[in-house]
Amino acid sequence: MAESPQIAVMTVQEAWRRLRRRLRVGPLHRLRFVGVAPDRLAVIPPTLQHGDPFIAEAIYAGRFHLAGRLVEAVRGSIFQAEPPSEEFAAELHGFAWLRHHAAAGDALAGKNARALVSDWLRLSSGRVSGPAFEPEVAARRLISWLKHADLLLGSADYEFYRRCLKSLTSQSRYLRSVAQEAPAGMPRLMVRMAIALASLCLPMPAGRTRAAVQALADELDRQILADGGHASRNPAALAAILAELLPIRETLIGQGQPVPKGIYSAIDRMLPALRFFRHADGTLAQFNGTGPSDMQLMAALMRFDETLGEPLSHARHSGYHRLTAGGSVVIADTGCPPPVALSREAHAGTLAFEFSSGMARIVVNCGAPPPGQPALRRLSRSTAAHSTVTLADRSSSRFAGQPHLDRFLGSPLVPGPSAVRVDGIATDSPGRPIGFQATHDGYEREFGIRHSRRLELSTDGERLFGEDRLDVTRRPRGRSEPETAALRFHLHPQVSVETLGETVRLSLRGQVWRFAADQAVSVEDSILFADHSGSRRTLQLVVTVDPLLTPHVTWVFERLS
Repeated sequence: MAESPQIAVMTVQEAWRRLRRRLRVGPLHRLRFVGVAPDRLAVIPPTLQHGDPFIAEAIYAGRFHLAGRLVEAVRGSIFQAEPPSEEFAAELHGFAWLRHHAAAGDALAGKNARALVSDWLRLSSGRVSGPAFEPEVAARRLISWLKHADLLLGSADYEFYRRCLKSLTSQSRYLRSVAQEAPAGMPRLMVRMAIALASLCLPMPAGRTRAAVQALADELDRQILADGGHASRNPAALAAILAELLPIRETLIGQGQPVPKGIYSAIDRMLPALRFFRHADGTLAQFNGTGPSDMQLMAALMRFDETLGEPLSHARHSGYHRLTAGGSVVIADTGCPPPVALSREAHAGTLAFEFSSGMARIVVNCGAPPPGQPALRRLSRSTAAHSTVTLADRSSSRFAGQPHLDRFLGSPLVPGPSAVRVDGIATDSPGRPIGFQATHDGYEREFGIRHSRRLELSTDGERLFGEDRLDVTRRPRGRSEPETAALRFHLHPQVSVETLGETVRLSLRGQVWRFAADQAVSVEDSILFADHSGSRRTLQLVVTVDPLLTPHVTWVFERLS
C-alpha cells in the first residue's frame, strides 16, 4: 500500500527516539538526576483548573476512576495495583487528580494527598522507567506537584518536605535530560512547560531559568500557528496549553522577570483562536480529538482574553472556517490533516461542520471519547462520525497500521487529503448570505472523486443552505466504483426529531427548525462520544445517493420559530 513506506519510516524513527531516551536514563546517566535539593520553593504558581471535592472523597475511600476505568485500592496502595490500561496508569502517575484534593481544601484532603505522594515516592520513584516516566506523564506530575505545593507542603512534617523537594529537583533534571527525545507535539511542549515552571519555582541560577523559558518560547514558535491554532489541529489542545502557559507567564511577571516575546506572542494568538472554536454555549467544536469541554477552565481562560470583536472568519493556517450571523454559528473543517507525526489523535473529518443557534447546538460531530476506550476512539476518528460526506462507508483519510501498532505509533493518518481548496463567497450586497466553498481530494486516489461543499448562512442566522458535489475526475484504479455516498448530519442529543413528509422538524431549547433536501432523508441512530456523562445515544439525518447518478445534493436548515 502507498502508506507502507511512511509507516516504515515512522516505525524506525519512533524506535530510534525510544532508544535515545533509554540511553539518556541508563545507570551512568541517572547520576545526573541526583544532587543537592533546595530547602524551599521560590514561588508557588497559580492554577486555573478546579477540582471536585466529591472525587477527593472517593479517592480517600480508595476508589480511583481514571481514563474511564475504576480501580478500588482497598488493600495496599493504588501504586501497587495492576493498572487496567496504559491510559489509567498515565493519569494515575500524572497526579492531575490532586486538584480534587485542593478543591476539598480541608486537613483530611491534605493528609490523604501527602500519603499518596509518599506512596509514589516509596513505590514508583526508584526506577526511571515505565509509564510513570514517560516524558509527558512526568511533566504533568511535576506541574501538578508544583501547583499544589501548598496542599502538599503546607502542613507537612520535615521528612516529607525534604523528600518531596528532593524528588521535584530530581524530576526536573530528568525532564531536562529527555526533553529532546519527547514525542513531537503536545508531549514535547508539555515537557518544556514543566521545565520552565520548575526553573521558576525551584531556586536555580538565573541563566538556567532564562534558558528554560526561552526553550519554551522556541517550542511555542514551532507548534503554535500564525492564526493561533495548534499544529495538531485539535481545538482542545489550545485550552490544555493555555491552562499551563498562563500560570507560567503570571509567575514570570510576579517575580519581575522578563517574559520572552515567543510566550507573549503565542498567548496573544491562542486566546482569539480559542474563541474562534467556541459555540455560544461556551463549548468547543468537536474536531480532531476534542472531547467534552471543561466549562470552568474555559471561563477562566476567557478572562485573560483582552481582544474585542468577532473572531476571524477563516483560520487559514489551522484550516477552519467560521460563519456567524444573528446568533447562529457554523464552524467547519476546511484543512488538510496535520503532519503525520502529529496526527495520532487526528480525525478524518475533512469538510465536516458544526452548527449552533444561540445556546443550542444543532449539528455536531461525534467528538472524542475519554481515554482508555480504543475501540470507540478508532470509531470516533472515522469520517462517518462527522457531519460530512462518506463514500462507500470509507473514510476520507486512512488510518495507518493495525490495532497492534496503535500503542507504538498511535495510528496516524496516512494518506489523507493532500489539497483543500477554499473559496469565499462575496458579501458586497446588503443581505447577501455569508459563506464559502471548499473542495478536497481525499477520495480521489481510491475512487477518482472530489468532494465539494458550499455553505451559506443568512444574515439573520435563520437559514443555513448547503450544497454537496461529487465530481468524477478519473476512473478508479483497481477498485469498483462507489455505490453509495452518504451525507450525514449528526444531531445533538437535546434535539427532538419529527418527520413530516419529505422534511424533518427539529425542536430544541424553545427553537423549531426545518431540515429539507432535494433527495430522500432518513433518520438513523448516532452516538455522541464527547459528553461528561459518557457516550450518549442521539440521532443523525442521512441523505444517501448513488454518487454517479446523483452527484449533486442541496439541503437547508431553516428556523420556523
